[in-house]
Amino acid sequence: MKEKILVTGAAGFIGFHLTMRLLKDGYWVVGIDNLNDYYDPVLKEDRLSRLQEFPEFQFYRYDLADKVHLLKIFEQHQFDLVIHLAAQAGVRYSITNPDVYISTNIVGFHNIQEAIRANPVKHFIYASSSSVYGGNEKLPFSTDDHVDYPVSLYAATKKSNELMAHTYSHLYGIPSTGLRFFTVYGPWGRPDMALFKFAEKIVKDETIDIYNNGDMRRDFTYVDDVVESMVRLMPKVPSKGLEESAAQSKIAPYRIFNIGSHNPVTLMEYVDALERHLGKKARKSFVPMQPGDVKDTFADVSDLVREIDFSPRTSIDEGVGSFVKWYQDYRSKRV
Repeated sequence: MKEKILVTGAAGFIGFHLTMRLLKDGYWVVGIDNLNDYYDPVLKEDRLSRLQEFPEFQFYRYDLADKVHLLKIFEQHQFDLVIHLAAQAGVRYSITNPDVYISTNIVGFHNIQEAIRANPVKHFIYASSSSVYGGNEKLPFSTDDHVDYPVSLYAATKKSNELMAHTYSHLYGIPSTGLRFFTVYGPWGRPDMALFKFAEKIVKDETIDIYNNGDMRRDFTYVDDVVESMVRLMPKVPSKGLEESAAQSKIAPYRIFNIGSHNPVTLMEYVDALERHLGKKARKSFVPMQPGDVKDTFADVSDLVREIDFSPRTSIDEGVGSFVKWYQDYRSKRV
């Protein structure tokens, strides 16, 4: 029997790529997404149409705050694994629209956990974020570091998810793995993120804002590497740790991993790669750091390498090149 996997946020950026990989690998996949308008729903619908070409894919358009329908889906399908990627994304957006982060990232997460408690699965994998490291100044960021000082509500909700997952893991024996993603990019990426926004503005001869006057580094992580990491972690069901650490619990089957390239690059290097592949220079405006942002991110992935013998490795030049190739093709069909 093929394993049946639930992917929440299946029409989102990472969710789409993961679901496509799982379907190609022969799994049955059920996707849930509310197709909200945080960014253009047309892009989400275009991703979804690709997934719906597979007979092994079934889709439900629901909001995770709808607990009644969520429980019915779990009762109907009896999933082997749940991979929870649905969330309200965006650090800056969380400052101006806090309510939606509580509804989606806290209430929605709780509802998923309650559904799993009533319908046990082999492994619960969920998306956290590098933003939980907040004001940490020690680099690289290690899963053994304390993450008690978030600098945005988005980060606070992701830290809350980790705490909630540990509680349910301890109380109900739910094997749980949290993944702290570091600035994921690539084809079919989100229009609200720097790569897509910069490409759009460069093509239209509009000015791009370079935050903190360009003095920022990000551990940009290519989406295919993220998906490979998740697929390799699926059978790695956590157990109670022999020793207590911030990344592994002694009293619950619970683990945390960084998913990053362990190779931070400056924002200007990122822009240079985009200009090179677009064949066009950007108009640049150097502006101050924005509220909720951090200067540097840098993932320590030693735990990940030990567990799955793999870490993200796609170079910025290769990854940005792949994005530009997709972007130009997609834009030509939409313009």
